[in-house]
Amino acid sequence: MEDTFTTQAFSPRDDELLNVPEVMARLEIGRSALYDLLRTRRLASLTIGRARRIPAHALADYVQRHLEEAA
Repeated sequence: MEDTFTTQAFSPRDDELLNVPEVMARLEIGRSALYDLLRTRRLASLTIGRARRIPAHALADYVQRHLEEAA
């Protein structure tokens, strides 16, 4: 049975890069919590100039790992 939470909000395009506010909205967490995930490398990201970007597939992987750990 597939979780509906992951199908809509976390179905990534291979080339999609998300900014910090987009990821905050999708995870429904604050800026500090998101930067903590990035700082501890639990969520992968890259920096382009001064902009932090999170690959959509990295977000989907994080959510999948989190769901597996909770099960």
